[in-house]
Amino acid sequence: MSTPTIDVYLDYVCPFCFLVEPAIEELKRDRDVQVRVRPFELRPDPVPTLRPEDEYLPRVWRDAVYPMAERVGVPVRLPSVSPQPRTEKAFLVLQLAQEQGLAEVYSRAIFAAFFQDDRDIGDEDVIVDIAETLCMDAASVRNAMSSPERLRQHRADLAHATKAVGVTAVPGIVVNGTLLQGVPSATRLKKAVAQ
Repeated sequence: MSTPTIDVYLDYVCPFCFLVEPAIEELKRDRDVQVRVRPFELRPDPVPTLRPEDEYLPRVWRDAVYPMAERVGVPVRLPSVSPQPRTEKAFLVLQLAQEQGLAEVYSRAIFAAFFQDDRDIGDEDVIVDIAETLCMDAASVRNAMSSPERLRQHRADLAHATKAVGVTAVPGIVVNGTLLQGVPSATRLKKAVAQ
């Protein structure tokens, strides 16, 4: 029997995508599954990104993000980067990370840089620095960020997520063809895999 693949659609500026990681890690410990990280930009250019000094982000963090972070045991803080960074370049490097079998550790490092270290993950030098900590080659990372082929692939991936899969929010987790939106518990994920 082949190993089931779980597709996890995420955006690196979405704290809930970082907070779903403990449930995915538990699923991986208890079940033989492959996890595939998939891009989904919540606010692709030219949609304006959010600003932490506006009323919306602090309220969402107070009411939902901080309580969930405490529950799942992941320390986070509302990043001060304003406006919030675009994630397209980080996703172009995700393609490279996938080719090197580093997609999950790369994604975790990007999330940690933004939500724990308050770094601007839209900045090319920051992305290179993060990738280098995973032994990715800096020149290859810079090439990935400026690659027209990777950009075309990224746009095709985003269109596929929306049109074919039906992703409208993240995290979006596809298990056996079923899309689970939001932050499912490890128990719910295991049930979905079992079915």
